[in-house]
Amino acid sequence: MKATIYDIAKEAGVSIATVSKVINGKGRISADTRSAVFAIMERFDFQPSVIASALTGKKTFTLGLLVPDVSNPFFAEIARAIEDQGHQLGYSVVMCNTDNKDEKIERYISLLLQKSVDGIIIATGIEKKEILEQLLVKNLPIVLIAREMPLVAVETVVVDDYAGGCLAAAHLLELGHKEIAILAESQKVSSSRERMRGFRQTMEDAGVAFNEKWLKICDYKVEDGRINTLDLLSEDSRPTAIFCCNDLLAVGSLQAAKELQINIPSDLSIISFDNTILASVTNPTLTTIAQPMEQMGKLAVDLIVEHIKGDKKAKQRTVFRPELVIRESTALHTTILQ
Repeated sequence: MKATIYDIAKEAGVSIATVSKVINGKGRISADTRSAVFAIMERFDFQPSVIASALTGKKTFTLGLLVPDVSNPFFAEIARAIEDQGHQLGYSVVMCNTDNKDEKIERYISLLLQKSVDGIIIATGIEKKEILEQLLVKNLPIVLIAREMPLVAVETVVVDDYAGGCLAAAHLLELGHKEIAILAESQKVSSSRERMRGFRQTMEDAGVAFNEKWLKICDYKVEDGRINTLDLLSEDSRPTAIFCCNDLLAVGSLQAAKELQINIPSDLSIISFDNTILASVTNPTLTTIAQPMEQMGKLAVDLIVEHIKGDKKAKQRTVFRPELVIRESTALHTTILQ
């Protein structure tokens, strides 16, 4: 026999009204009581009627999450952090893979609206700002994470991508590298655009010219990193270092170097961005610019839940600082060692 709200209240030692307030996110309930009630609900496999709640205009305790591709370790780690924090606060998460395509984004948003989600966390690139504006008109809470839409007033959680690009360039320049290539994502994606802008500005400030033929725009795939790196390294005049705008592209670069029997880092330095699990398990391990993925995911959920409850009115842009993590894939340029 399925547990009822009466069973939950009895087990928790609270009133039915308190359980109802916990389920609906209302009232002044202590964090300990809220956590205890949710734990008992999970133990009893108790699920409030989401459909009934939606029909009566109540919360469904469901969040939508749009990511480009969950097979990418960065978005997988972000999604896990969001799911874990959502679970802590009593929310389920429905995840959708968009491939950064507006038509898929619009289709998934329509589906999420049909499911009466309480809010949507967006970690995918969106070209048409009208998509977000239409959601805001519906007064649906939205949080952007790892993406920006400067012309739309929306809650945003990002790392300082520009500063991260600066850190990557400064590290390679300190090691004596001047012939540096960049593997970047589409410049329609704000994070990639800012990383490349910071990198190039730091080179310019140091008086080092960037060779435009060494800029490769890639898809968000290991294979694209491999193919573009093979192209770079097959030229008579090749770079001594490569900045990859994410860890997946850097893994592809490592594969290409191995194919061509180019030693990393003595013959070629590679620095990446994100610091996912991939960066620490490659051979050699990757020097990278780290994003605090767990903190970002947790904050995104906290912010959207505040908006859902009506506790937060103002929209803000929260920016985390990136950090340089030095591992084995970068080294002094050989001309310095001679």
